[in-house]
Amino acid sequence: MPIHRTDLTDGARRKHPISLKELARHLDLSPSTVSVVLNNVPGRSISEATRVRIREAAQKFQYRPSLVARGLRRQATQTIGVLLPEVGEGYHAEVLGGIANELEQHHYSYLIAQHRHNAERVLEYTEMLVSRGVEGFIAIDTHLVDAFHVPVIAVAGHTRLVGVTNVVLNHQHAAQLTMRHLFDLGHRQIAVIKGQKASSDTTTRWQATLAAARELGLDIPKSLVVQLDRDETSPEIAYSAVQRLLRAGARLTALVCFNDVAAMGAIRAINEAGLLVPGDISVVGFDDLHLAAFATPSITTIRQPLQQMGKTAARMLLERLHSHRQHRADIAVEPEMMVRESTGPAKQS
Repeated sequence: MPIHRTDLTDGARRKHPISLKELARHLDLSPSTVSVVLNNVPGRSISEATRVRIREAAQKFQYRPSLVARGLRRQATQTIGVLLPEVGEGYHAEVLGGIANELEQHHYSYLIAQHRHNAERVLEYTEMLVSRGVEGFIAIDTHLVDAFHVPVIAVAGHTRLVGVTNVVLNHQHAAQLTMRHLFDLGHRQIAVIKGQKASSDTTTRWQATLAAARELGLDIPKSLVVQLDRDETSPEIAYSAVQRLLRAGARLTALVCFNDVAAMGAIRAINEAGLLVPGDISVVGFDDLHLAAFATPSITTIRQPLQQMGKTAARMLLERLHSHRQHRADIAVEPEMMVRESTGPAKQS
């Protein structure tokens, strides 16, 4: 049974110490706000009146901070926070696997927060993890807007913030590899599936694709551009998008997809429309997930060394924690073109 504000009595009369959640409920505040104040965590804008009220209540009810909070003050918890949109298969899982392998080798543990691209959740989970003693963060595909007071490494972050090192793919080179591959196969009517607006890679990759097309003298009309409209990692959203594209009578010989999961959904929609991949439409993915090589047809894609990017992020964070080196703004990772069965010569009109 939950303890409501009316259940609280003076600490001397309580049978057990008050918990952080009970104290927060009594004050009508979030546990993260109470924890930030009681653990003297910098960087959060909390009024002095609220801080005084929290401290007085903590004293009245004899609140005792946890051992984790005391570890936070010593900065010796050997725990890292990982922020990511979704815990599941695909891109995020691959990067997380690399992070986990590197941290485990150095006897570090990690706490994961899934925010689904919700800015309020990013802030809330960041405060919560700091209150639990994390010494730094690795943010995967997470839009960061404020500087942190602990070291941060961002994988596919793209935002320049003080103290944040970005591990990013060379998207310009990736787009050039993709468009040149299709151009050399004779494709001139190329459609594009853009990523979700919330994804940190979407804008950078789209701009790189446009630039690579212009270098080859190609035009990508708006009628051949669709965008993933739901923040999910499912082939179904690309499947629906390609169905709409084909029903609208779009004329295309090739399709560039935001990722391999989207490519799988696109291939299914193309086949159901009575068309062949690559006989009628060539399809290019992105990421080179393990499943890409075993799909039918196997997917031509841009390989991101996802596990290596995760390992690099973890290694850079540990170096900053132990050596206090000046942070680097960006660490560029080079892509590789993996040519498989889903692309072929353009079908002649």
